[in-house]
Amino acid sequence: MNSPDLTPHQLSAIDRTVFFVSDGTGITAETFGHAVLTQFDLRFRQIRMPFIDTVEKAHAAAQRINEAFKAEGKRPIIFSTLIKSELSKIIGLSNGMVMDLIQTFVKPLELELGVKSTHTVGRSHNIADSDEYKNRIEAINFSLAHDDGQSHKNLAMADVILVGVSRSGKTPTTLYLAMQYGIKAANDPLIPEDFERGKLPSGLLPYKAKIFGLSIAPDRLSEVRNERRPGSKYAAIENCRYEINEAEAMMRREGIRWMSSTAKSIEEIATMILQEIKSDKRAY
Repeated sequence: MNSPDLTPHQLSAIDRTVFFVSDGTGITAETFGHAVLTQFDLRFRQIRMPFIDTVEKAHAAAQRINEAFKAEGKRPIIFSTLIKSELSKIIGLSNGMVMDLIQTFVKPLELELGVKSTHTVGRSHNIADSDEYKNRIEAINFSLAHDDGQSHKNLAMADVILVGVSRSGKTPTTLYLAMQYGIKAANDPLIPEDFERGKLPSGLLPYKAKIFGLSIAPDRLSEVRNERRPGSKYAAIENCRYEINEAEAMMRREGIRWMSSTAKSIEEIATMILQEIKSDKRAY
């Protein structure tokens, strides 16, 4: 018997199957699980099972876990954020190693705080009418409208303005800041015309205090650009070296805070930017 959706060859390439089980989206279980799994140099097959909010769905989820156990001969690992105890018990009876995040943290907090938790399913995501949610949507719209220097209108509203050469990581970083933290982040490319003038784009000058720069290693930049425009002057290593050198020189000259994105994840880049701009906006 093969594990569902896997060929024998694929099955032999994994060390363990991991399930993220939730009565909501499963994002919390998956985020926590990923943080833990990265500590192990193993190959994990990862499966998210969201919206497990009825007994029937819980039994179906447990059956799928049991099938993986029978096919692979190893207990699947389960990260669970199920709120209802009857659903947790069903998953707990499956042939898997269960990491129950709710029971691990909520129960001790109930004892410490002297208050029973609400045990409300999906409570953490029930924010559609909250000010925080509206601010986050507004930030996403702002970042999209101010992506790649397409508009300098209302830059006074920006929390941060990212600058750097094309493909240095500005767009994904601004969108991550908007989606996760409600940060209104604009971004503007530094292009050869800016280097010839030796000045920042004129539309940015009134907001220099909000500017944060991203740089990147020339070889990595060339690799990224070649994926977009193979064999072009835009992607040539000599051109990448020139643009990076000029951009970093301009940022130093203008007194702009900057960092290299070469060996950092979007999460790391965003965290460093938040520390620099000293934002106290909450994460979601």
